[in-house]
Amino acid sequence: MGSPNLSLEGKLAVVTGAAGKNGMGAAIARLFAQAGADVAISDIIAEGDDRNIDRVVKEIQALGRRSIGIQGDVSRKADVEGMVAQVIDELGPIDILVNNAGILGKGILNDMQEDDWDRVLDTNLKGSYLCAQAVAPGMMERKQGAIVNVASINAHEAVPGRVGYCTSKAGITMLTRVLALDLGRYNIRVNAISPGAMRTDMGQHKLDTGKEPAAMSDAARERMDAYFTGKIPLGRMADPREMASAALFLASDAASYISGVTLPVDGGWTAGWLS
Repeated sequence: MGSPNLSLEGKLAVVTGAAGKNGMGAAIARLFAQAGADVAISDIIAEGDDRNIDRVVKEIQALGRRSIGIQGDVSRKADVEGMVAQVIDELGPIDILVNNAGILGKGILNDMQEDDWDRVLDTNLKGSYLCAQAVAPGMMERKQGAIVNVASINAHEAVPGRVGYCTSKAGITMLTRVLALDLGRYNIRVNAISPGAMRTDMGQHKLDTGKEPAAMSDAARERMDAYFTGKIPLGRMADPREMASAALFLASDAASYISGVTLPVDGGWTAGWLS
């Protein structure tokens, strides 16, 4: 057996939630393109202060790969089916799906409104289910495919005030296991990564400062850094590109005999209680 094959040459990947300027989805899309894949991206917001689908598409195309960007809500079945149909029509059969789209949401049990709960669960968990459901038939027909879901260390370690988020991410870990069982006979692998603390636009909200990332004071950022680095054996927060590397591994032939697992990518945060 030769060296592990991390190439995605000749593959077509779909990455959801990938328009963020500093987000994990965009980092995954770029790395997959560098590994040789054509990459379609989607996001609920096409253009904003920190999100721009066209920008990420152009970055992928600049790497010599084909790419399209599609605006849509992964929690809506019609949007997901339309996205998948457009990708297949314009780029071809889908080989890889990365279910990255997700939102944090806030709420202690007695304070969280029903609409807030629904929005978090629908985006994070239902969205992953709908996207997998939409791409699976093509993968099943061709007897090949890889699905990478994005969970969180908060799927394993509860955080006060995140009842919806933690529940949705825990659901993703079980969704991953069940889909691996259901789809394995078709040579479709389903895995997940559980990111730890990252320097992304969404990650800046972790301490519940109540402020947008750009409005956080230097002191608040220092407190945030101290909080996380105190929990992480490697002593630092992650760069989104490090999460992208884990996703690339699970999507590639280097992980050809891995399915149904959730890989913590957290600098050792969970090592103590997972051992």
